[in-house]
Amino acid sequence: MKEKEITTLGELKKSGYQTQSIQQELAKNLKRKLQKGEQTFEGIIGYENTVIPDMERAILSGHNINLLGLRGQAKTRLARQLTSLLDEWVPVITGSEINDDPLDPISRDAKALIAEKGDATPINWLHRSERFYEKLATPDVTVADLIGDVDPIKASNLKLSYADERVIHFGMIPRAHRCIFVLNELPDLQARIQVALFSILQEKEIQIRGFKLRFPVQPLLIFTANPEDYTNRGSIVTPLKDRIGSQILTHYPHNRKIAKKITQQEAQATETQAAHIYIPELARDILEQISFEARKSDYVDAKSGVSARLSITAFENLISTAERRILISGEKKTSLRMADFLGIIPAINGKIELVYEGEQEGAEQISYYLITQAVKTLFPSYFPEVKKLEKADEDGPYDDLLGWFFKDNELFIEDSINDDKYRALLDQLPGIDQIIKTHQPDCTSQDRYFLIEFLLWGLEANKKLNKYRTLEGFQFKDTLGSYISRL
Repeated sequence: MKEKEITTLGELKKSGYQTQSIQQELAKNLKRKLQKGEQTFEGIIGYENTVIPDMERAILSGHNINLLGLRGQAKTRLARQLTSLLDEWVPVITGSEINDDPLDPISRDAKALIAEKGDATPINWLHRSERFYEKLATPDVTVADLIGDVDPIKASNLKLSYADERVIHFGMIPRAHRCIFVLNELPDLQARIQVALFSILQEKEIQIRGFKLRFPVQPLLIFTANPEDYTNRGSIVTPLKDRIGSQILTHYPHNRKIAKKITQQEAQATETQAAHIYIPELARDILEQISFEARKSDYVDAKSGVSARLSITAFENLISTAERRILISGEKKTSLRMADFLGIIPAINGKIELVYEGEQEGAEQISYYLITQAVKTLFPSYFPEVKKLEKADEDGPYDDLLGWFFKDNELFIEDSINDDKYRALLDQLPGIDQIIKTHQPDCTSQDRYFLIEFLLWGLEANKKLNKYRTLEGFQFKDTLGSYISRL
């Protein structure tokens, strides 16, 4: 069917077009995609076996949906992706405020137009990209915004009494007839406004200032909510929850592999950055592990959650830190360093909510602590665990390295030092070649220096070295504890 060539109601009837609700439309297109093995939600990583099957079941059931989850769990993105399951074009009566179906009109004006012009009634075609409405539920949202109100200007212009239903100005939900309407952060909506949604969800009617209209509007309603909001700012009233067909729980990535895929997809790294900055895989692991450490940290409010945006913005800051260094040094290329992780602290600070103990420590100190904890967690995957090697009668793999620091030697790595001097500093450390060769035999030349620096950070995280932050860089020294143990 060539939609653009059909311009009247009579032509639409001859084309064989059949009217359907938006729920039937979504279910039809979803069935087709499932039968063909096509992906139903593009770019949604980590939900393949959890959230997406729940979404598909809800759509096949024709349900309105409440997406319940902490911040940064792709709730809004899921809702927006539903437009891909709509027909590309649907017919609407020309001039209709609420996207009246030419074969099943519901508004008074549309019915009057068809009664006047019959098969000559003009129609337009609405693209699926225009069938998505979204509203953030803030405390100032009114019934008039969502449902509608009497419009005195319309009454004056048309010279109508306020008792005439033609003076009604429709709100966002009636205007989303045959469309997807997303109401974000539902608990923030005042209880009395939530009550106004009851009849829309169940009885398909609206009530506006005394007008009771049997108005079978058919939007697909998608709500999003954060469990934290239930106590902090409001709640979803029980009768409203009862009328929402499916409540689907979202979640954070289950492992680093999935988290890395999300960050790689979402992070905005420029082509110039990608061409001039080498990123070791270990650096990506550390970055993602920071979010996992934050989600289980006693300093971070677990109920608030740690958004996936933490890793995304932190990655962008990490790359920019390395880019800034090569711009200052005049070099053309560089590789990420452990010291570059200091550049992600501003990205972490705004993404975590601290409990009282965390507030006492300060956001910046907690961010730095989370980086250290991420290094400590990953350290045993690359090098022997320190605690298992503490036997007085046996030589350990780190003895030469730690012994060098014990002899009053220090290592200072300046933030802006160029790559040649950086490598020379790390190459002077005794025992490094043997440690790398023994425990990371497949290490490439590009990864070597990042791995050495990671080793130093890991030894510090396990209290075998001291690491001091100065205005210019990092200083590594022997610990007081190791000094006493050698007395």
